[in-house]
Amino acid sequence: MLGTLTDQLNAMGTDFVRTLPSIVIAIVIIIITAIVAKFAMKIVESIIGRTDLRPSLRQLIETLVKLGTWVLGLMIAAIVVFPGMTAGSLIAGLGIGAVAIGFAFQDIFENFLAGVLIMVREKMRIGDVIECGGIIGKVEHITLRETHVRSLSGELTVVPNSVLFKNPVEILTDKQQRRHDVVIGVSYDTDLDQAADVIRKAVCAVDNVDSDKGLDIFAQEFNSSSVDFLVRWWAGSTPRDGWESKDKVVRAIKRGLDEAGIEIPFPYITHTFKERVPMGDKVGEQA
Repeated sequence: MLGTLTDQLNAMGTDFVRTLPSIVIAIVIIIITAIVAKFAMKIVESIIGRTDLRPSLRQLIETLVKLGTWVLGLMIAAIVVFPGMTAGSLIAGLGIGAVAIGFAFQDIFENFLAGVLIMVREKMRIGDVIECGGIIGKVEHITLRETHVRSLSGELTVVPNSVLFKNPVEILTDKQQRRHDVVIGVSYDTDLDQAADVIRKAVCAVDNVDSDKGLDIFAQEFNSSSVDFLVRWWAGSTPRDGWESKDKVVRAIKRGLDEAGIEIPFPYITHTFKERVPMGDKVGEQA
């Protein structure tokens, strides 16, 4: 029994000494791979730095180049250490292993692939204000696994990429401008044509309202104590732009109706929809 164990230990030692040069060569290959990966990253950065690619797409390209370099280097090192292994058998083994790992880490790979697709598509860039599944905020960072969304009140939400890929995402800042609206009521004894004219002049005088894109004023409803007008205008698309323009529009309409002697009965202003952004909230200074 002891002799058999001794013979096995001697055989293992002999095999280790025999493969030691191959292990040293493999270590050298790994070191060279690290150097090549670093130079490859610098080359890629210098090339894509001259383009106008999105930051997320640049990060994806750099990650794929680095990953590809390391995979190739490790494959060469493995073939050196195990001479009987070929590139075909190694790739086949990686394929079987990838299937097994894929089942074990399904959520991780799902987020990874979703991150790649999010980075490739043109919509939803860093800096956009988005809403998805009750999450509202500014996109600060996109990685291959998760996206960082800064809420309008300052908290950071780390969202798995699969959530953003599989669910509808509303991009509030996809365009420079979007339409805002408010409802305002006037008393029943008011000349509606005169009131509409006063409201139009007041809104058009607001500096951050884009009158060229159109201004809508509709008498839309007989309320309990007023006839309600729906006022719609175009202004900046960020939440802060929307609130600033609404503030100026409401003030201008109130001032114009007061000067024209038109009564705004109580309750004097209602909104057509429940706003999703509190008055005091903002996304940094740019939102």
